[in-house]
Amino acid sequence: MSVRLDEMDRNILAELQSDAGQSLDEIARKVGSSKTPVWNRVRKMRDAGVIRRNTVELDPEALGLEACFFVLIRTSEHEADWQNRFLEALRARAEVLEAHRLAGDIDYILKVRVPNARAYDTFYQALIAEVRIYNVTALLSMEEIKSTMALPL
Repeated sequence: MSVRLDEMDRNILAELQSDAGQSLDEIARKVGSSKTPVWNRVRKMRDAGVIRRNTVELDPEALGLEACFFVLIRTSEHEADWQNRFLEALRARAEVLEAHRLAGDIDYILKVRVPNARAYDTFYQALIAEVRIYNVTALLSMEEIKSTMALPL
């Protein structure tokens, strides 16, 4: 369900996406408003589900998570029980940053962050021990060219 946003809402969201740690006073000044109307709009967008949560962006390499793998998964299993076990296994693994079910030849793609290839192999061995998977292809990202959580407004 889409929420109707005006230009002011979009400007507020752009500021929050840029730095959610800014004060309401800073945001209000940047969008040409005052604190109370900005707070009311933020509250309404939270209530409507436009704003899910505030988080902090960490540098994975600074934390020793230097390897990023994209894992392509094909399965011959499509029963609800298998899918539930698979999804539980993914949700339980902190290494899995993203998981998407796809249309086409590949059933799922995962974004996995680990310290190195050995850590990826540990992740892989644990995953295939938990659920049966037909085929797994891991692609090591050599360089992150663009990464953002900011949505186009």
